[in-house]
Amino acid sequence: MSLRHQGKLLKLVIDSNGKASVINFQRWYCAPLRGKPLNQLSVSAVKEVFKGEKRVALTPQAAANLIKKGINVKVESGAGALAQFSDNDYNQAGAKVVDKTNALDSDVVLKVRPPQKDEISSFKPGSTLISFVYPMQNKELVEQLAKQKISLFAMDAIPRISRAQVFDALSSMANIAGYKAVIEAANHFGRFFTGQITAAGKIPPAKVLVIGGGVAGLSAIGTAKNMGAIVRGFDTRAAVKEQIESLGGEFLEVKIKESGEGGGGYAKEMSPEFIKAEMELFAKV
Repeated sequence: MSLRHQGKLLKLVIDSNGKASVINFQRWYCAPLRGKPLNQLSVSAVKEVFKGEKRVALTPQAAANLIKKGINVKVESGAGALAQFSDNDYNQAGAKVVDKTNALDSDVVLKVRPPQKDEISSFKPGSTLISFVYPMQNKELVEQLAKQKISLFAMDAIPRISRAQVFDALSSMANIAGYKAVIEAANHFGRFFTGQITAAGKIPPAKVLVIGGGVAGLSAIGTAKNMGAIVRGFDTRAAVKEQIESLGGEFLEVKIKESGEGGGGYAKEMSPEFIKAEMELFAKV
């Protein structure tokens, strides 16, 4: 049994002979706390320098959530401009707007794109970087970060398991990409997606073919269906059929029995015969 005496957590132990003894539970069983208190921790978001990148790693709302926990938040001036967040928005959330050098001198640095080589030397030694990195394609970059003794969390390498879904940034970006693809397609299309009957005549609904039933594909199918189009979807994995149909799409199948299931829920590369039949199906549709 456990008990407290003068603020100390004690444990009463009785051995096989009935002899009782008291030990200081905190001294023997509680490891010393490591790391920094939250009020001494600095987290920053820096401006993306990759051409055409409009995203920012930290929104004012997310910054406010960190600040509520006592964390010191810094944002490089202009970091959120292309994402429609002004420096004043961050100031109102309680974050400090600083220059790039000050932003990179933080315990934790948040980025969307992998850091440039000239940025790495400005990172605080022993700090932590949370970003998309694609370590297998950017081995030299990872080695440079290691030399700087930087702890790296690659957002693209988070395992796709249930308890990590809230951190699955790849899926959230794919969801947006599928939606945006249909919106852009509708902009280039010459007429309505939805069918209409007007005094001037009848307009049939558009027909949309979505190839691939992953996160982006399912998002595209749902968006196109909501816009009134007739939607057909295709995927090499039979398990996707139910998901496509649940969104109102028609699932297309080839007449070759070959499983497209790969590891970790991903699709695998199919045989030349299957791909040929697949192309013929697309041409027919």
